[in-house]
Amino acid sequence: MTEEAIEKENAAITKAYKELLKVSYTTLTDDDKKLIRKAFEVAVDGHKNQRRKSGEAYIFHPIAVAKIVAQEIGLDATSIAAALLHDVVEDSPDYDIADIENQFGKTVATIVDGLTKISSLSKEKDMNVSLQAENFRKMLLTLNDDVRVIIIKIADRLHNMQTMDSMRSDKQEKIASETLYIYSPLAHRIGLYNIKTQLEDLSLKYTEPDVYNDILFKIKESKEEQDLYISQFSEVIKNSLDKENLAYTIKGRPKSIFSIRKKMLKQGVSFDEVYDKFAVRIIYASDPSTEKFLAWKIYSIVTDHFRPNPIRLRDWISSPKSTGYEALHITVMGPKGRWVEVQIRSERMNEIAEKGYAAHYKYKQEGEKEDNLENWINKLQEALENPETNAVDFVEQFKLNLYSKEIFVFTPAGELKSLPKGATSLDFAFNIHTEVGMKTRGAKVNGKLVPLNHVLESGDQVDILTSESAKPNPNWLDYATTARARTKIKSALREDKKRIAEEGKEILRRKLKQLKVNLNEASVNELVNFFKLKTSLDLFYRVGIGTIDNNMLKDYASSRSNALMSFIKSKISRKTTVKKEEIERDEITTNYDSLVFGKEEEKLDYKLSSCCNPIPGDDVFGFLTVSEGIKVHKKNCPNALSLQSNYAYRIMQAKWADSSQQEFSAQIKITGIDHIGLVNDVTKVISENMHVNMKSISFESDGGLFSGKINLVVKNNTLLKKLLDKLKKINGIDKVTRV
Repeated sequence: MTEEAIEKENAAITKAYKELLKVSYTTLTDDDKKLIRKAFEVAVDGHKNQRRKSGEAYIFHPIAVAKIVAQEIGLDATSIAAALLHDVVEDSPDYDIADIENQFGKTVATIVDGLTKISSLSKEKDMNVSLQAENFRKMLLTLNDDVRVIIIKIADRLHNMQTMDSMRSDKQEKIASETLYIYSPLAHRIGLYNIKTQLEDLSLKYTEPDVYNDILFKIKESKEEQDLYISQFSEVIKNSLDKENLAYTIKGRPKSIFSIRKKMLKQGVSFDEVYDKFAVRIIYASDPSTEKFLAWKIYSIVTDHFRPNPIRLRDWISSPKSTGYEALHITVMGPKGRWVEVQIRSERMNEIAEKGYAAHYKYKQEGEKEDNLENWINKLQEALENPETNAVDFVEQFKLNLYSKEIFVFTPAGELKSLPKGATSLDFAFNIHTEVGMKTRGAKVNGKLVPLNHVLESGDQVDILTSESAKPNPNWLDYATTARARTKIKSALREDKKRIAEEGKEILRRKLKQLKVNLNEASVNELVNFFKLKTSLDLFYRVGIGTIDNNMLKDYASSRSNALMSFIKSKISRKTTVKKEEIERDEITTNYDSLVFGKEEEKLDYKLSSCCNPIPGDDVFGFLTVSEGIKVHKKNCPNALSLQSNYAYRIMQAKWADSSQQEFSAQIKITGIDHIGLVNDVTKVISENMHVNMKSISFESDGGLFSGKINLVVKNNTLLKKLLDKLKKINGIDKVTRV
């Protein structure tokens, strides 16, 4: 670099640092500024020889992360300093954790150490275990050290997502999938809604660029019309709000690209058919004493002018979400007959919604009990305390509980408990205490006896009946939905299985002795193979419960005594197996030769995944399974995100080559208004299309509306799309979608 370029870069670094101090959400004291300055100088020195893939000096990254931490999340000077230093120990040989502790104290060192551990998590693991899920689990374990570790890691991921343009496309897709799979749910759970939205939109930009750009263009196109609508809506209620002498602001907020895409997929509608593409937010100033009263007063004013939808009222003021979110959400019929979501929040509620728990701490009253974040960390630690839990299962359960909506139920003493929607009476038992859960024999809901799989609803009062003789059984896993209950039940069942297996081992030793066979490592391995089991534990357990009996063991002993015959038989069967495999492979090659894999566009054996049924023309990828070779999935398959994030090393690029000779199954769903001759019109359109065959058709009519499912055989996606377009034009048909 020339001297002039270096000077210019140094000036840009100084400017970025000054901006960081300006945008800080908390008031910085002189000591705070000294701490941040010192951290900045160490970061500049630690990264002096580093550059990012885009070519810019690496120091811009920690400054940007610190800026997100300061401005968007609103953390303190300690966190800003830790954000500036988050990569120093990992990237610079001149600094270690001891140096950071000497210069910045124990707290900053703990946070930096936690961030360094996350970055350097070992990747040398059993290939069958998901690296990402295992890393995520370890990342959550750092909550033990300091929750700010996770918050800064989320800020780090946000900046990486904002600056990914110079990366290879496969790397972009992997990082984006991982972000959707892990970081956006985590940001949601900590209450960082703004960051969660940004992470989701940026992820969509790289996982489905065409979809992202299409929605973005349409949002920009309709912005002027949307702004006009919001101003018309606001004008109607402004006078009434002003009469009450309220200090307030009204602003329209477009829904995120990701949430619009989600609605389009869930409801099977186009962009234009998504009715709530934006929300109107009313933010009012108030004292803590009048905050709740004013929210309902504004609700009353809005509903005086616009008719509310009674089933769309969400009161998160009386019962805040477990993330700390408080607001009143109502959906009203606005001008031009359009539904509009109105969010009513005080300035305090708005800050907590946007900044998450940092704002919650700011508003925390003296003597207030432990807050939701500490509660959450305690629950998380319980789920993590069992080291045997499979990492992928853990992540899936964790995400399941993150995204589910909440219900509020009461104990017999009237204490309010929060559970995920869909929770059962058994989940409630474990929520009270593990010991209560383990000894549950029944439950009463609102005074009536109910089964353990009874799904609870908000407002239920639940009384758990216990017994000393009760204990978990495998059916309980079908009854429980929360991560906590399932973890405890699995743990208890494992212990039970081990106890039975120990008894089974002794029974097996005695029975084999009668058959003149010694129980040793060799005979155990032979038995496991003979009964087609996976582990010795499975073998001992089956003997313990009696599913492997005396006759079966005699069969094993006789096969063992005739070892020579067994050897010859196995040689013969191996040959027939090889022949069978060759035949199957030939069938695969002749019937499905239209896909090519990787940059070299090789033709490889594969199977089409049954979870999404891809057909030629669909965007697809290959996934290398452990036992079934390559399986092909659609890119928007429900399982795609999890596979791409967890098993990126097993993903193969795939695309359709010449597919003119093959045929594939697809199913379409049709809904509309029933009339005489409609079925005839539908079948006529399909039969007139030379390249589409109809395998089965079923129609139902109810109250003048009909719905139908048609199974077709088509050659590719383009032909299917043409057929869907033709069907949509039939009089009376409302929607035609591919299942």
